[in-house]
Amino acid sequence: MTLKRISCPRNGACERGRDSKPLVTVVIPAYNAGKFLRRAIDSVLNQTYPLVELLVIDDGSTDETKGILAAYDGRFVWESQANLGQAATLNKGWNQAKGEILSYLSADDLLKPTAVATAVAMLQEHPEVVMAYGDYELIDPSGKVLRTVTAPEFDYVTMVGEIVVQPGPGVFFRRESFRLAGGWDAGLRQIPDYDFWLRLGAVGPFRRLPEVLAEYRVHGESQSFIEPTWQKAEEALVVMEKFFALAHLPAEVLPLKSRAFAAAHLFCARLHLRAGRHGEVFRHLRWAWQWRSGSVLSLRAVKLLGNGLLFRFWRLFGVVR
Repeated sequence: MTLKRISCPRNGACERGRDSKPLVTVVIPAYNAGKFLRRAIDSVLNQTYPLVELLVIDDGSTDETKGILAAYDGRFVWESQANLGQAATLNKGWNQAKGEILSYLSADDLLKPTAVATAVAMLQEHPEVVMAYGDYELIDPSGKVLRTVTAPEFDYVTMVGEIVVQPGPGVFFRRESFRLAGGWDAGLRQIPDYDFWLRLGAVGPFRRLPEVLAEYRVHGESQSFIEPTWQKAEEALVVMEKFFALAHLPAEVLPLKSRAFAAAHLFCARLHLRAGRHGEVFRHLRWAWQWRSGSVLSLRAVKLLGNGLLFRFWRLFGVVR
């Protein structure tokens, strides 16, 4: 795959939003999230921005999802399909979308009412930016706010070299940048978003909006609390191998290969530690040391492995099931 930088001439398509409002398409992939789905849908339907297309794809749910969608009686487009997974479902939705600006929302999360309007205004004002993202709130299953997460400012070198996923929920990117970067990799189950952000960041810069755009729901069935399989735990290494095999990577990331692969091995070690696979943990630590010895002794390594140990403790003592 060859990556190209997005081009937004002052009189080009990226500028048209200054004269007219662009359509924004939000895709919600839904799999057995019926207990939260209504709130996610309503958060999109209740946006203050007037031009929002909502696509909801039921990805083979076996709960009440179909009945919930049918009850909206044509207020948005939805369909059901056999289970394909999140990445393939999002690609399908984005390829069907009519909007110039694309977004997605997990079926258990919410958008703040002004999220779309805020993101569109920034993208209109900064035609060189390919994606807007903001801060977000962590909420519990009942919707109670636990804390506010301030997202890191965009730094592509850090994203590549340290596997820091700067965008959280509430992201908005241009259709043209999606076309240039390519969609989500349907073979990935743990970090398909990070894989996409790497390629999208090679197309052009992201920009953080210093306000809360979304709510991220924390519960026992969310990805953050599911014990990773061996295949999922290995994905960071797979992503890095794919990324550095791409043609025409930005010049600033080419010297980062050793740093990035060391970080990938540490990320894999953390996920294997969460699942109690200690032999795999030490294997990845050895590889991280070979790529960049200082990485194993870094504060980031301590934080990653500490996170893995804490998660394992929670699992063993029944805090997370």
